[in-house]
Amino acid sequence: MVNPVRLLVLGVLFYILYRLLTAGRRRHAGKQAGPEEGGRARTIQDVLVEDPVCRTHIPKTQAIQLYHDGRIYYFCSNDCCEKFLKRDGQ
Repeated sequence: MVNPVRLLVLGVLFYILYRLLTAGRRRHAGKQAGPEEGGRARTIQDVLVEDPVCRTHIPKTQAIQLYHDGRIYYFCSNDCCEKFLKRDGQ
């Protein structure tokens, strides 16, 4: 007969092993990419835009946007945006 304590210990060890093996699959499941990336995980990078006043490059998602004369301008700060509007108004 099998000792119940030994059976319990083996059950716990198999459970821990199962959790360790399936945890790696769950982590990688969210990183799967489509076939256009060759099955590799892709990284999303922000595009840098240039401030027309001070010529600083900033991430597009963090820039202040101004639609002016049919064009979109990107600024690093409100001060640069105001300087641009004053300079363009003259």
